[in-house]
Amino acid sequence: MSRKYILVFVILIAVALGIGIWALSLSPTSSPPQSNNSTQHNDPNWAFPTESEPATPLPDFSPVVAEVMPSVVSLTTEAVVSSFFGQSTEYVAGSGILIDDEGYIVTNNHVVENARSIYVELADGRTFPANIVGTDSLSDLAVIKIDATDLPYACWGDSGSLSVGEWVLAIGNALGGGGGATQGIVSRLDVSVTVEGNTLYGLIQTTAAINPGNSGGPLVNMSGEVIGITSVKIVASEVEGIGFAISSDEAEPIILDLIRHGRVTYPWLGVWSRTVYPVLAAAMNLSVDRGALIVEVIADSPADAAGLREDDIITHFGGQEISNIADLVRAIRASEIGEEVEIVFVRGEDIKTTSARLVEYPTS
Repeated sequence: MSRKYILVFVILIAVALGIGIWALSLSPTSSPPQSNNSTQHNDPNWAFPTESEPATPLPDFSPVVAEVMPSVVSLTTEAVVSSFFGQSTEYVAGSGILIDDEGYIVTNNHVVENARSIYVELADGRTFPANIVGTDSLSDLAVIKIDATDLPYACWGDSGSLSVGEWVLAIGNALGGGGGATQGIVSRLDVSVTVEGNTLYGLIQTTAAINPGNSGGPLVNMSGEVIGITSVKIVASEVEGIGFAISSDEAEPIILDLIRHGRVTYPWLGVWSRTVYPVLAAAMNLSVDRGALIVEVIADSPADAAGLREDDIITHFGGQEISNIADLVRAIRASEIGEEVEIVFVRGEDIKTTSARLVEYPTS
């Protein structure tokens, strides 16, 4: 055999031996280590836990609607509107709720404000002209009356018993299309909202859809009781499911005054204020983080006569603790015209006390 062939033969043997050794190195010499997730943790009989009781189904709203709907009325108001082009007649749709069998109807002030005529359509289709009994712009409430008797009326409820998450229904003349109902829950309680410079207090915030024409209609609980009068709705492209109603507890004394006297009289202190909260207190370096910060004292008002000044913080009024402006408004309205009330306030670092004799809220 030539030297050339011997060299080739040796190379082939070397390659074969190398492949064999490489293959042997890949062969496992022992069993792989066991995973920590061994079968001792498996349970072939496992299943998702089941509730001990079935889920509560959604309530049936139809009995509540059937009970309340006969007492809900549709309003159409006629008003003369002046513009650059002259005068024109404007028709506005709204809602109302019968509160007795003699024709008294509660609605919103903004529904009947400046109305030349008001027409009421009952749930049974009968139509009546209505007269204004009294209006109150501060609360956005009004009472009107039709000449009829033996009318179906709603039961007045206690809004103080409401809880967040409770089911409620808004019933009214939505979009001017007649009586309709929407459902939702109570989202928040005791809410304050400023509308066209006027702040409404003690509102109920709800997810029940409130549309144009609903204003003045009732917000009712699942017992069919009126616990609010729908009043305003935040309208913005980025806001959904936020409506408001004046709580029945806030509305009741105002309605009584309107029916008995034709107007509402409020005690007046004569300050503009804002709520003090921790962030504001830190930003303004205030010595307290709760109360009503006076931003303006009206000249010749009871507050002016009592020596109150801008930047004073009212913390107590008539013996009631004041944490925000809603507390202050309620405390003032709970007082009597002519009553002298004690006021505790903070000026700088000092706690001071004064008294003010309240007068009737000026109408102009």
